[in-house]
Amino acid sequence: MSKKIGCGGVFYREFTTLSVVHTHYLMLGMVFFLMLVLLENNFHFICNKVRKYLLLYHIGLNLTVVMLVVRGVVQVLSLNVSSAVLFGIAHLILGISMVLVLFSIRNCIKDSF
Repeated sequence: MSKKIGCGGVFYREFTTLSVVHTHYLMLGMVFFLMLVLLENNFHFICNKVRKYLLLYHIGLNLTVVMLVVRGVVQVLSLNVSSAVLFGIAHLILGISMVLVLFSIRNCIKDSF
């Protein structure tokens, strides 16, 4: 049992660039959606179009986290693997979907005033 915990601890300490994965996932995965719940409660902006944007957001978020892990492992092991294209695509999907959701919220807030 302690061998498994020790391996996990060694992996985390050796692959220090992976420490940002947890923070990114927590902020972009949980805090963003908690704020959306508060806004939805007041403005009721979620419709089918916004649901598609949120699905795209989930895809971008999970792909970004996977690419953060891949990039961290590649950097620590000094491998010659280029993951920049997939990492860029993941960030692009995440950013575009976030902007689309925020525009939907803005339009809904404008309509309510």
